Amino acid sequence: MIFVRFGQCVSVGLEVRSGGRLISPGTPLLVFGEGMQVREQMRLEKIIKTGVAVSNLAENLVAAAADYGDRPAVKLDEYLLSYRQLHRQAAAVAGDLRARGVQQGDRVGLMLPNVPAYAVLFYGILLTGAVAVPMNPLLKSREVEYYLNDSGMTLVYGLDGSDAVAPAVATKVGIQSVLVPPTGPTNLSGDPVLEATDRADDDTAVILYTSGTTGRPKGAELTHRNMSTNVATTVDTLIEVGPDDVILGCLPLFHVFGLTCGLNAAVRAASLLTLVPRFDAARVLQVMARDRVTVLEGVPTMYAAMLHSPDAGDMETSSLRTCIAGGAAMPVEILRAFEEKFACEIYEGYGLSETAPIACFNQPGRERRPGTIGIPVRGCRMRLVDDDGADTPYGEPGEIAIQGENLMKGYWKRPEATAKAIPDGWFRTGDIATRDRDGYYTIVDRKKDLIIRGGYNIYPREVEEVLYEHPAVAEAAVIGIKHKDLGEEIGAAVALKHGVRADTEELKDFVRGRLAVYKYPREVWIVDSLPKGPTGKILRREVEPPDPSSAAAQ
Repeated sequence: MIFVRFGQCVSVGLEVRSGGRLISPGTPLLVFGEGMQVREQMRLEKIIKTGVAVSNLAENLVAAAADYGDRPAVKLDEYLLSYRQLHRQAAAVAGDLRARGVQQGDRVGLMLPNVPAYAVLFYGILLTGAVAVPMNPLLKSREVEYYLNDSGMTLVYGLDGSDAVAPAVATKVGIQSVLVPPTGPTNLSGDPVLEATDRADDDTAVILYTSGTTGRPKGAELTHRNMSTNVATTVDTLIEVGPDDVILGCLPLFHVFGLTCGLNAAVRAASLLTLVPRFDAARVLQVMARDRVTVLEGVPTMYAAMLHSPDAGDMETSSLRTCIAGGAAMPVEILRAFEEKFACEIYEGYGLSETAPIACFNQPGRERRPGTIGIPVRGCRMRLVDDDGADTPYGEPGEIAIQGENLMKGYWKRPEATAKAIPDGWFRTGDIATRDRDGYYTIVDRKKDLIIRGGYNIYPREVEEVLYEHPAVAEAAVIGIKHKDLGEEIGAAVALKHGVRADTEELKDFVRGRLAVYKYPREVWIVDSLPKGPTGKILRREVEPPDPSSAAAQ
């Protein structure tokens, strides 16, 4: 049965009811309430016609173009796209993809920074019914090759004029590659796809590769329902934006935080997304003042950089209303100082790639408790469990387990990893927290060894594997080291092979040339051996950085 409440639908069967009254197929949509916008009309028409919940995240763009076509959608400096223009360009991309043989469900890679072309391509991919695979443009060849092969991509987009590695790797793998200018692709073929291709709620919309502590990155399959409901929750209950708002897009769009809370939220609300290709505190402050930004989203290191910028007091930023912070713990002193300087409110919370990402947040209209991650958001349920899956008492630490409409379908082509992560319908996050009697959660530790450096996730094993490729390295252990600005810095303890020499700078350069710039260890020290357990396994948790004054740290 499908219950309809003025444009909000919940699929639970094949009947359609409104206010408890059965609605037969073919009933005019006016019965559902006057003033309903295009997005809801399209969805209800499809439900009535097919009897199943059918959706496509790209319907938000089609609706925004119909309802607010002349309003600004995406901006980069002086370049501006309206919602009508964004829709038309995305539709042209969708037609070109079809002309290139891309079919529904095919994976298409996006390896671009924050430029208008990203929005055009992302929604073009979705309009045609394909699956978007965001990728960090800083990835090196070996990393790109892994993404292309693991996802089974049909085509990958890169930025024209950059030092793009995508074309060479795509040729090696045997797939298509297309380089586009920052404003979007040109010379497209095929008929534009103006309407969003029907996709079931549980069809995959996006595959987001997420870091782990073992093995290589895993692709979290986020469905159209995951993405659509989470962005609606973000817009309605967290940032509370509309067509008159301006969202600052300084979070990477290839990251789930920037994708959902930046691009997709702006499109859902028909707000303006003003882009910054690469975070720079002074530049962000300039854009905030120039475009009268009302909503800012970032990781704690971004807020700290803006707070301490020499330009912070010179910019007119009185338009700033709401800020949200995630990705790492926000120091309370930074939060309070930023709010005082910029006369705004910061809402801190928690999310993961696997939860699309918003899961738990301090929220407008409720008491804010700095230092906590707030309460579960609409459509998300959270528990704290012990190693046996039993609930832990109030105030006692436990692992965060999540269930809800935002939870991923699973890990791409990894049924065993999916079953391990979601053993009983509840996703085990690996993060340890406490909960008070008011339902507020506080992160106390990470069960995993994941390193979070300035909001970027780095998994130690990948860095260690590169270190092991160096001919002088016998053993390596990569750990996170506390850092006052970045949250954590990457450190590596290395034991050399007997009779072989290598210095720390050589080892840093070796990794830097093979991994993205944010992944290489800034701190490397040489040790005689690494701590091990009974089976000979290296114990990362027992590895400690040397005293800065010691010879090993030099």
